[in-house]
Amino acid sequence: MRGLKKKLRGEVPFPRTPAWLAAALLAGAPAAAWAQDTAAPAAEPGLQLRTSPLLREDIPAAVRGTLPMFVTGDQVSGQTDLQTVIDGNAELRRGDTVIRADRLEYYQPDDMAHARGNVHINRAGNVYDGDRLQLRVEAFEGFFTDVRYRFLNEGHGEATRVDFLDSQHSVVTNGTYTTCLRQEGPSWLPDWIMRAATLRIDREEDVGTAENAVLSFKGIPVLAAPSISFPLSDKRKSGLLPPTLGIDSQSGIEYTQPYYWNIAPNRDATLYGAVMSKRGVQGGAEFRYLEPTFQGEVRADLLPGDRLRERDRWDFAAKHSGYLTGVLPGIVGYGLTINRVSDDNYWRDFPRTSPSVTQRLLPNDFSASWGYGDYFFTSLRMQKWQTLQDVTSPIAPPYDRMPQWHAAYSRMGWGGLDVNVEGDYTDFQGDRAFTQQPNARRSYTLAQVSRPFIAPGWFVTPKMQLHATDYQFDGMLANGQRTATRTVPTLSVDSGLVFERDASYFGRSFVQTLEPRAFYVYTPYRDQSMLPNYDSAANDFNFASVYTENAFGGNDRISDNNLLTLGVTTRLFDPDTGAQAASFGIAQRLRFKDQRVTLPSDPPVSERLSDVLLGASLSWAPQWNFDSTVQYNPKTSRSIRSTIGARYSPGNYRVISAAYRLQRDSSEQIDVGWQWPLNDLWGDRGKDRGPGRGLGGDRWYSVGRLNYSMQDKKLVDTVVGIEYDACCWIGRVVFERLQNTVSSSNTRILFQLEFSGFTRVSLGSNPLSSLKQNIPGYQYLREQVTTPSRFSNYD
Repeated sequence: MRGLKKKLRGEVPFPRTPAWLAAALLAGAPAAAWAQDTAAPAAEPGLQLRTSPLLREDIPAAVRGTLPMFVTGDQVSGQTDLQTVIDGNAELRRGDTVIRADRLEYYQPDDMAHARGNVHINRAGNVYDGDRLQLRVEAFEGFFTDVRYRFLNEGHGEATRVDFLDSQHSVVTNGTYTTCLRQEGPSWLPDWIMRAATLRIDREEDVGTAENAVLSFKGIPVLAAPSISFPLSDKRKSGLLPPTLGIDSQSGIEYTQPYYWNIAPNRDATLYGAVMSKRGVQGGAEFRYLEPTFQGEVRADLLPGDRLRERDRWDFAAKHSGYLTGVLPGIVGYGLTINRVSDDNYWRDFPRTSPSVTQRLLPNDFSASWGYGDYFFTSLRMQKWQTLQDVTSPIAPPYDRMPQWHAAYSRMGWGGLDVNVEGDYTDFQGDRAFTQQPNARRSYTLAQVSRPFIAPGWFVTPKMQLHATDYQFDGMLANGQRTATRTVPTLSVDSGLVFERDASYFGRSFVQTLEPRAFYVYTPYRDQSMLPNYDSAANDFNFASVYTENAFGGNDRISDNNLLTLGVTTRLFDPDTGAQAASFGIAQRLRFKDQRVTLPSDPPVSERLSDVLLGASLSWAPQWNFDSTVQYNPKTSRSIRSTIGARYSPGNYRVISAAYRLQRDSSEQIDVGWQWPLNDLWGDRGKDRGPGRGLGGDRWYSVGRLNYSMQDKKLVDTVVGIEYDACCWIGRVVFERLQNTVSSSNTRILFQLEFSGFTRVSLGSNPLSSLKQNIPGYQYLREQVTTPSRFSNYD
């Protein structure tokens, strides 16, 4: 202890009985409590370490009452079991509470401590400094005058008085609060500060409530309210969230006021009301829940009497998933998804509330699944789509599946064989006005058997498949049939070699592989030209699909094949970590006969040699990443499809990504995104304090993403902004223009002022969500990644 060290150095008088020991005895501390500090215990056989309750973040009440009290100081006097007085460098320590002062008096019968002169309290990492203290130590009840305080969340302030109601609650009179770090000098003023007649601190909920409060920024009052609540940690709390004031090219001036309701640790809700100058008043709510066997969320919005569309507007979305036990052996899982909106124009007018990645196709489905052991799995699904049509650009809606039943049985290594059998029954229902083909009930069975032969340097896997399909149509096909069947066998052989050697490139050592691969597939021709197409589409030509048996996804088209795919890949691995530093691959198909099975209106594939597929991936250094895939036509000497992307990220808050995408005769785009500190331009790189903590104060960041169409010679999507980090506050300004259709877009200006550890004030929708969604690798400048510990501010 600090007091004991001073005495041993002879800096203060050393009484016959050590002051710290006498004080412990006078305070009534159990003998065992100090005996363990005076002598090391003798070694015992089988002695094992145990975790101490003193190392817990929250000391249990039952343990706190049994903890010993230690006091130190220059001079200690008193009466046993009654009173202890410490003069000079006085310190009282009990559990997670430390009190220091020039003079400290402790009365044991009522557990009361009186302290005067340079009084300092550290209670579980929260620090108070002032002039005069009266406190019941264990109950932590009392008052403190002329106080300066600092909490674990870096919030601090001053007050004329602090009343401690108990260990979790206190009341601050005439207090201030800010998270700006205090600078040297009497003239220092924080960039932002809140002043309140009364501050109520609730450590149980980690919430502060300010009454008759005024929030000032740069000396200018920006917000006054009779009551303001703010977080003291990242724990959720009920209350009004910061309002949003926005200017939108579609809805006009928009004001939104949300309210957050922390119902329970596993349930919460957000309610809001909005006023849009061009449309009217909107209300909405979101409810989330998480239970041991199920979870989900429900969201709804209502805009009655939209003045622009002259109708009521609404949307509803829900997700629910869970599992059941005891119904069948094993676990039964289930899920429900609902997405509905009021009209076809909803996605265009409210793009930010779209519940689907594909804004005009909203899925609604229910599914249930059951697995038995490691071999059998079955599921039931009912899916229905809401398609939002545009008269200038109509789309064919997908088929509803009402219902779909699927079952699969799989055994690996069964007598050396891999066996898989799956069956499926689907009732397809669609709108004949768009589909131009009858609805149907389709059943199929797919059985496949393979025998892998695998050795360290090679593999060969022959496989046989049999695909049998049956259709029952609601109407007649063009040939007058109401039913159809199809049986298609497939034989394939996948093989490859793996060579390995030590290599060195550019001064680095690697393990290099050379992996030639050959894949042969034969599927006889079966006429499928009269069959409708419910779920098949052509697979993309890439390294994942080039070594597969079917050129189509889905089950309505099985391609006839007699082809050989040849490819080779070489990889470079770090010999110490095994990390892949580079990969290069090439593949091409050799077709021995024309492919006659095609999708409707597509011509047969007659080219004997396919396009060449080229791929490269580089991760030469941790901060660099490069990927590219090119589909090259040797006859025209032109690429048909190309994707080239690179990313450079030398550290936190520094990332630049670029991508070039080409689809010949369709689209050609360049996409660039970034987050970068502008201070780097004048040589001030700051200090990387880790994710969620920024690079230091007084720093500017540029953020953005540009998507440019070279074919149309215009920017398609634009997000450009500036962030300024002043350490205790952050300012953001973001310009956003996103394309809705070929001829229309939505433009917004987003502004946000974030008072670190207190609140955010936004003009327009929250720019953080836009930056995170549009910029690959974007990082928040302030984000709670770890919970503060009382030991991080330990006395």
